[in-house]
Amino acid sequence: MKKVLSQIRANRIWLLMVLPGVLWFLVFSYLPMFGTVIAFKDYKIDGNGFLSSIMSSDWVGLENFKFLFQTDDAFIITRNTVLYNLVFIIVGLVLGVALAIIFNSLLNKRGAKIYQTGMLFPHFLSWVVVSYFLFSFLSEDSGLVNNILVAFGQDPISWYNDPKYWPFILIMMNVWKGLGYGSIVYLAAIAGIDRTYYEAAMIDGAGKWQQIRHVTIPALTPLMVILTILNVGKIFNSDFGLFYQLPRNSGPLYPVTDVIDTYVYRGLTSLGDMSMSAAAGFYQSIVGFILVILTNYIVKKINPEYALF
Repeated sequence: MKKVLSQIRANRIWLLMVLPGVLWFLVFSYLPMFGTVIAFKDYKIDGNGFLSSIMSSDWVGLENFKFLFQTDDAFIITRNTVLYNLVFIIVGLVLGVALAIIFNSLLNKRGAKIYQTGMLFPHFLSWVVVSYFLFSFLSEDSGLVNNILVAFGQDPISWYNDPKYWPFILIMMNVWKGLGYGSIVYLAAIAGIDRTYYEAAMIDGAGKWQQIRHVTIPALTPLMVILTILNVGKIFNSDFGLFYQLPRNSGPLYPVTDVIDTYVYRGLTSLGDMSMSAAAGFYQSIVGFILVILTNYIVKKINPEYALF
């Protein structure tokens, strides 16, 4: 015990630095775990407070999960959630690495910083704000795109009633908003690569592309694998703002824009079924945990050095 206390005193400055992060995880990640019990109860508000409502609600076992997956839309929302996130992971990885390499290769470093700032700016915009920008382009009556189509003699498109365009719109907007931020991690990793590797490659006659292929990408591979493993764990979670705000909750677009999060939100707001919402959140967490463990196990079998744990 004395040894532990002495170590705490010796490292008290570092412990104070991580204290805000620890408190954040305790309050927003670990304490809410106790609320997962609602997923196995028929939650009813009894007027004596939240904890009293949980304790007085009847146990229903797995009935909330059965209700969630016996709906006609269960396949659609699961398919959309998984496929969109797979595309986001692949496209984000490829374009994030490519953009980081491009920024690092620019000779004009001041210009590179300006470009990087411009690419980073969309990340700090709310999806609500972005949805209004998008509406100004896609509005059927006064949208810029339809005005251009009409000027060229084409019929205007009812963007918010035609589902076939929205998979591409959602992917494009997700890339536009997140690409700059996603490239920062890889750019920082590139900056940490020992420059002697590039000097040795140039001495051996390697061109720019060969340096990228044989030095930069291998050095980034461990980071790419770790971030991919973490993203796979979130494959059943969706960016709520992207799928709810951009389509403006348009009913005709549900077949291609409805995901688990938006479906549960509408169920909670229209039916007030908190138990079903808790069951969906618990299901997403469990599946995400299993996917992280499984993906890490596969990576560990292929190359243990690239595994997360």
